[in-house]
Amino acid sequence: MIVMLALAAMAAGQGARTFTGVISDSECSSTDHSHMRLGPTDAECITACISEHGGAYVLVDGKNVYALSDQKAPEKFAARKVTITGTLDAKGTTIQVQSISAAK
Repeated sequence: MIVMLALAAMAAGQGARTFTGVISDSECSSTDHSHMRLGPTDAECITACISEHGGAYVLVDGKNVYALSDQKAPEKFAARKVTITGTLDAKGTTIQVQSISAAK
């Protein structure tokens, strides 16, 4: 049983990598919020898109927009550059988030 748990933990860790970008929302899908401008700052626009328009937190790395499996942790990083550790799904569109921290 212990061996099986250890193997499962190792398998879950395989494929984990880091992604760096800006936390945005699926409604704007970019770091430019001027077309929606649902608040005086980008962070407030992101929050409004999510709470009032059914959007979801995403990571924008400059060329890709990734959906995030965790929708709670990104909340405090709205409009900020972050580093996410996680695995990318088979389609290459969703990051299974393990951790999020402010980028250095």
